[in-house]
Amino acid sequence: MLDELLHRMRAYSPRLLQTDRCYPEAAVLVPITRSDEPEVVLTLRASGLSTHGGEVAFPGGRRDPEDPDLIHTALREAEEEIGLPPGLVEVIGPLSTLVSRHGIQVTPYVGLVPDFVEYRPNDGEIAAVFAVPLEFFRNDPRETTHRIDYQGRSWYVPSYRYGEYKIWGLTAIMLVELVNLVYDDVGIDLHQPPEHFIKLS
Repeated sequence: MLDELLHRMRAYSPRLLQTDRCYPEAAVLVPITRSDEPEVVLTLRASGLSTHGGEVAFPGGRRDPEDPDLIHTALREAEEEIGLPPGLVEVIGPLSTLVSRHGIQVTPYVGLVPDFVEYRPNDGEIAAVFAVPLEFFRNDPRETTHRIDYQGRSWYVPSYRYGEYKIWGLTAIMLVELVNLVYDDVGIDLHQPPEHFIKLS
């Protein structure tokens, strides 16, 4: 499956951000374990943070002026937040750039990491590091759907529950793009409401 992921990522053309505005840049790392049943590594952000506190996210953050590129940003932030050495990561390509609700332009980079890494969460930023089998998202086991009006169109964003963790928002959008890319039979459409979607007036 990892060979298929590598092949598809290298042939993939992510969506370009269509905007006239200039947003501050950020990058996140989407770590996937090198294993027979690959898992995606996520973090639970510390509850006291001013933005995205208590939310599930990929490791990442804003680009520093010294960062030569956004890949460097993603790797630097992953090392700072969860103690992941950049040398253990094989970056295989970007997903589509998004703009967060705080007006930050975020580019995700998919990277392969060893199956067993001793993560060291930065207590000031990260409350927990956990992994979810990529297969978990294959059947779109959403708990709820959030409608978000963004860039002139409606997005129907899933919210997933994995154990004690709620995975939603930008992180869920990135995961849907990844899962749609990896599995031929998924085809989660973020621009059409799911069958069970209830529109509240």
